[in-house]
Amino acid sequence: MTNQVYDFKVNRIDGTPSTLAEYKGQVLLVVNVASKCGLTPQYEGLEKLYEEYKNKGLTVVGFPANEFMGQEPGTNEEIAEFCRVTFGVQFPMFQKVVVKGDGQHPLYKFLTDAAPEATLKAGGTLEARLREKGLGRTQKKDVLWNFEKFLVDKKGQVVGRFAPDVTAEDDVLLKSVQDQLQKT
Repeated sequence: MTNQVYDFKVNRIDGTPSTLAEYKGQVLLVVNVASKCGLTPQYEGLEKLYEEYKNKGLTVVGFPANEFMGQEPGTNEEIAEFCRVTFGVQFPMFQKVVVKGDGQHPLYKFLTDAAPEATLKAGGTLEARLREKGLGRTQKKDVLWNFEKFLVDKKGQVVGRFAPDVTAEDDVLLKSVQDQLQKT
């Protein structure tokens, strides 16, 4: 069993086999993303965060997922094109993965086991609204929805998890990122 995110096999959005090991020594923000979600505009903030902090040691990594009302129906090629054209995404994107339930990717099992609860948006009601519509999670540690974020320190350890409605601009996420970047 691994205790770092670096050991999991993933494929880049173009299909190239990879791992997250190339990001050793950097702070990672791992995000499950979707192109047809009400939260999709978060791509813009994630890209701005990446651009602002990439030279200071932050890498945002996106993993498209289609578990939430089929909001990521496209092929990997279509997803890459959408992200590039619509939001100018430059941060690394990986192929579509399963983030909860049957077939959950081992990376996401590791992430959710390491951080079973997310920091919620102050005053946020996303989970309650989803539950009212019968879309709540079945297990507390499940990823709630698209754009849930996991913060990984420079040693590959999960040090934070943020609910989908906690945006890249949110003070609680920004402070956590900045704190991790300052650590040696």
